[in-house]
Amino acid sequence: MDKLSKEQRHKNMAAIHSKDTKPEMIVRRGLWKRGFRYRLNHKRLPGHPDLVLKKYRTCIFVNGCFWHGHLVDMEVLGNSECCKIPKTNREFWVNKIRRNKERDKEEQRKLAAMGWHCITVWECELKPSKREETLESIAFTLNHIWLQDHQTRVTAYPQQNEEDMQMPMAAEDFSAII
Repeated sequence: MDKLSKEQRHKNMAAIHSKDTKPEMIVRRGLWKRGFRYRLNHKRLPGHPDLVLKKYRTCIFVNGCFWHGHLVDMEVLGNSECCKIPKTNREFWVNKIRRNKERDKEEQRKLAAMGWHCITVWECELKPSKREETLESIAFTLNHIWLQDHQTRVTAYPQQNEEDMQMPMAAEDFSAII
């Protein structure tokens, strides 16, 4: 049974916003401090990613564990260590989380088809004990993506045998002139 009345619960849930959340602000500050520049909630990209780093062709989604069902097995409909499905109105919440997970996958497929890399950061990965490790991991991944996208293409010269070469050597050519 829920400890709050239906009106109180509705008011609490309506107060939760999708932009400028605490986990998103942690990621934004961490990336800015490391020298990465980004745009927020790009309207023209599928899913309106939380952060868009155009230079790296990367979108970052900062997901809340509850809203996006982190580590929840939708077949078993069980809780995970960071996402507890409410006991009241359970069917509604299971369907909502399932739809969110399906929508997330579809949006990331569309972005990948457009040539964008996607990084998902979970709320539980930003707890104080794991925060710096997570932010360093994001920075490492972004630098790795940039290096892969901008590496120089090395073309090997075809191998030739000395017998196949028709041109005279410079020393032979010089002696012929004298």
